[in-house]
Amino acid sequence: MRDRINASLKEAMKAKDAPRLSTLRLINAAIKDQDIALRGEGIDTGVTDEQILSILAKMIKQRQESASTYEQAGRLELAEKERAEIKVIEEFLPRQLNEDEVQKAIAEAMEEVGAKSIRDMGRIMAALKAKYAGQMDFGKVGSAVKERLK
Repeated sequence: MRDRINASLKEAMKAKDAPRLSTLRLINAAIKDQDIALRGEGIDTGVTDEQILSILAKMIKQRQESASTYEQAGRLELAEKERAEIKVIEEFLPRQLNEDEVQKAIAEAMEEVGAKSIRDMGRIMAALKAKYAGQMDFGKVGSAVKERLK
């Protein structure tokens, strides 16, 4: 994953694509921040691909919230900038699951952990995050899991 990001960074430099380059640098900075945090905990291996997917998903969520805030404030040019950054970040995420695939994944995870009540929600979410990191919006999935456990 790091190699793909760094290769894209080099391509953006060669193409003199400033907006793309700045977004790729932000991605690298977020990954390096996490590397440093892990070193502080005594883990020298650096972030895994799954952790990078989590970082990217978090970055997208932040930009979606910012774009929404900018639109409400009438700052459309800033909202568009945030959306352009989202598109660059999404290039590195796996394909997002559609609604049917999400429902099937929830059913499989519930069966896998033997979920019977709302108390099992944490185990279900952990199973989904381990298997589908970066492929679904876990905020929306959480409410879908709650509905099924009622």
